[in-house]
Amino acid sequence: MHATILLILGLLLAMLLLVMLGQKLRISYPIFLVLAGLALSFVPGLPRIVIDPDLIFLIFLPPLLYQAAWETSWKDFWRWKRPILLLALGLVFFTSTLVAYASRRLIPGFTLPLGFLLGGIISPPDAVAATSVLKGVQVPRRITSILEGESLINDASSLIVFRFALATVVSGTFVWQEAISSFLLVSGMGVVVGLVLAHGFYLMHRYLPTTPSINTVLTFIAPYGMYLVAEEFHFSGVLAVVSGGLLMSFRSHRVFDADTRLQANSVWASVGFALNGLVFILIGLELPQVVEGLGSYSLPQAITYGLIISALVMLIRLLWMFPAAFVPRWLSASIRASETSPGWQGPVVIGWAGMRGVVSLASALSVPLLLTDGQAFPQRNLILFITFVVILVTLVFQGLTLPLVIRLSGVGQLEEPIPAEEQEAGIRLRLRRVALHYMAQHYAADVQHNELIRALQQRMQAEAQRTGNLLEALDYDETKRQALQRYHQVLLHVLRVQREELFVLRHEDVFDEEMLRHQEAQLDLDEAKISHMPH
Repeated sequence: MHATILLILGLLLAMLLLVMLGQKLRISYPIFLVLAGLALSFVPGLPRIVIDPDLIFLIFLPPLLYQAAWETSWKDFWRWKRPILLLALGLVFFTSTLVAYASRRLIPGFTLPLGFLLGGIISPPDAVAATSVLKGVQVPRRITSILEGESLINDASSLIVFRFALATVVSGTFVWQEAISSFLLVSGMGVVVGLVLAHGFYLMHRYLPTTPSINTVLTFIAPYGMYLVAEEFHFSGVLAVVSGGLLMSFRSHRVFDADTRLQANSVWASVGFALNGLVFILIGLELPQVVEGLGSYSLPQAITYGLIISALVMLIRLLWMFPAAFVPRWLSASIRASETSPGWQGPVVIGWAGMRGVVSLASALSVPLLLTDGQAFPQRNLILFITFVVILVTLVFQGLTLPLVIRLSGVGQLEEPIPAEEQEAGIRLRLRRVALHYMAQHYAADVQHNELIRALQQRMQAEAQRTGNLLEALDYDETKRQALQRYHQVLLHVLRVQREELFVLRHEDVFDEEMLRHQEAQLDLDEAKISHMPH
């Protein structure tokens, strides 16, 4: 037990150091961690790490999916539902089918069910890898919304393909009618379980006397509960977590106060980062175990199969993108009227952002060692190795070249989004105006007779006036924008001086520590509002 805990702490520390090094080298951390884990696996004396697939499916997958669902914009998800479903469902089944037939012709002894098993394993791209790469470059919100939405559903659809293919290999029989009905049952009931349990957690958050700490812990219990209950009844745990997460995110403003949101967001950001980092470094560390299990296949032969399948899945995604993007526009006038054309740049960028990751590795590792009759599972070691090669090639090659593809395509210039500072000023102005209107309707007498409330109204009117003036000044005037950036810079320096003064006050033993911490939290909020704005 002590050795295991020490190993986990060592991996966490190594992951953090590697992430910081990757930031220095300007390499997206999923890519850098996989490469670093791969390099560490060859260091003599390091313990061999064997990944339990149940560990990934049960410990890692529910919170990561829940966090992704929580951070997904339901408005954007619904707006781009057609391309999301075409990728998350259509492309997954299309990729699985082509990989199945291609691998049967390419690899001696590979059957069609084994091909579908491999296709189900390697069909879903990893959202964390794509979004982490896209953070460093400018892309239209449309692209990131589609990629984020795809990642919420494609894991479930690929795991369902994997489950049916695995059952076919084990039993030796496959009936299309039963597969389709089972797919609808597993998917639909997974969504039902997620929505029912999410509603239960919503009622607990809203009507029980919770605190920010209790609410935060409940948000961690929720994804595990949804996943376990759904899987207990042999439904889709992934869709249960995703549907439940989307519902909770949509209703969160009704149940969470400011303290809960601040605390939960901070905790989830840290935990999600740690879980993602551990998974990617474990992928690299797993290589020795994968190579040792090749058995009768030589390493060059297995690498050849892996590279061919990798090229195939990249090509399939690129070929799928253009019909999926343009055929619906050709067939529907309403689509042409409501959506701008993605051009050739959008499909190319989304097609190139198909890096594979944790779900593919966990699925491959969960293939059983033995069949029900006690015989060895056919081609298990080769399936695992090909999966590892596909993850490595797509994550490293596509991940490192994706920023270049984005720059060369010029996709970042296709849309002219409203600048961040202008959006913030517009939101503030709307909020100030609705507040003033509410006060005028309901508290007119208080404004007349209560000096404090009258001062509040005057302050809000002044703030609304300043915000309106700011919006006029932001009329795409570069000189004024530079003045605003300079204002933010000066404000950050002022906040730093105030923070240093708080440190001095702590040593004067005049003010209560609780009050000093309250003021420090306010400074943190003011600084975060400025620091997190893109410049």
